[in-house]
Amino acid sequence: MAFLYYLVIVVHILACLFLIGVVLLQQGKSQDLASAFGGGGTQTAFGPRGSANVLSRATTILAGVFMVTSLSLSILRPRSSTILDSVQTPAASPAPGGSAAPAPATTLPGQSSAVPAGTASAPAPAAPAPATAAPAATTSPASR
Repeated sequence: MAFLYYLVIVVHILACLFLIGVVLLQQGKSQDLASAFGGGGTQTAFGPRGSANVLSRATTILAGVFMVTSLSLSILRPRSSTILDSVQTPAASPAPGGSAAPAPATTLPGQSSAVPAGTASAPAPAAPAPATAAPAATTSPASR
């Protein structure tokens, strides 16, 4: 299975490189292939209309190969763990400047709300009162 994976990688890289080359060889709106190589006004390499068909077919085939190899690589990928799987998450540190009291436990529907013996639940913090005073009016330099 590993041999097939690396074979698909090689085909994928070759398809990428050839696809880049074929796209760069295609003509623009007002330029032809011969003018890219310093030739005259006609396309002598592939005939008068041959390069459009050859390059567009090559682009289509290489794009199909690229898509198939991309999907194949995602399926054939080795299932080994990555470096991110081996990283341990740090323990949560207490909030700076605050008390180290544990957060109140919440109960889900269907659970009893009884507190185990020997533990005290912390009271819920009071919500701050909304501000009722209007902000002070400021004057702009233009109104002076």
